[in-house]
Amino acid sequence: MKALSLISGGLDSTLATKVIMEQGVEVVAVNFVSPFCRCDRRNGCRHEATFVSEHLNIPLKVINVTQDYLEMLKAPKHGYGSNMNPCIDCRILMLRKARELMQEFGASFIVTGEVLGQRPMSQHSRAMRTIEKEAGVEDILLRPLSAKLLEPTLPERNGWVDREKLLEISGRSRKSQMQLAEQLHIEDYPCAAGGCLLTDPNFARRIRDLIDRDLLTLEDVKVLNHGRHFRLTPNAKLVVGRDEHDNNMIEGCIRGDDYLFQPPAEAAGPSALGRGADFAKEETRLLAARLVARYFDQKAGTPAVMVTHKGQRQEVAVTPLTPDEAKHHLI
Repeated sequence: MKALSLISGGLDSTLATKVIMEQGVEVVAVNFVSPFCRCDRRNGCRHEATFVSEHLNIPLKVINVTQDYLEMLKAPKHGYGSNMNPCIDCRILMLRKARELMQEFGASFIVTGEVLGQRPMSQHSRAMRTIEKEAGVEDILLRPLSAKLLEPTLPERNGWVDREKLLEISGRSRKSQMQLAEQLHIEDYPCAAGGCLLTDPNFARRIRDLIDRDLLTLEDVKVLNHGRHFRLTPNAKLVVGRDEHDNNMIEGCIRGDDYLFQPPAEAAGPSALGRGADFAKEETRLLAARLVARYFDQKAGTPAVMVTHKGQRQEVAVTPLTPDEAKHHLI
């Protein structure tokens, strides 16, 4: 008997997989990659999933769902959580993808690490039933950590797994999972709870700004987690680095029509990316230069800002915006 197990790299999915393996079921791990995971103790959830699969000695299939995810994120059928997290639609998307993989691997059912009552939007009974139905995995989705609190599934009724050896964990506490990890000799396990950037209020505002302007593309998402973000006009956005890492990331995201704002060689300050049609206007470029200069190490005189566009470099002398003026444009 074979199962597909959705491995996020977190503790719950690791435990659920191990519980099923203890019953002699062959397991293939599946990890879904999107730009919004912040579980990065070992450089991201893909790496966490690799660590788990190697630790459990099972094969791993990594699926990039970025494009499907971005389309879903624009208008999720079941709405958003407290910020921009489309938790129910996210689970449906991943389970649909897992169902499509079942024949490839000869799997008879799907395993997840979901815990009843752990997450307010997607892990209560009604939401779980909705997810199963719309993903087309009714009766073949097994949640080992909470199975005894749920209706028996096909794998249980058919004797593929022993229901008595499954768990009845519920709620948001991690105490039971940590005890189970000790019993199953799972040590140095990945982050006990993963994380989604879409639940972060600041990140959510940046995503909403893109969606409202129909600008939600992979290229725009790549820079969202770096720097300070400013909306100068409806068609002009500026991203200003906070540190050297941000500066390097921002400079690496420059594309054809973008503008790069930097301090002159003799000065210290952030790099900034200007994106949008309104940067073709001189007043927009001047506003951006003034905003960037606000974060330069100030010396006597009028700061100079280096503006680069399509290989052409120009020096612009400006008066920096005040903190209040800059804050007015902050996303």
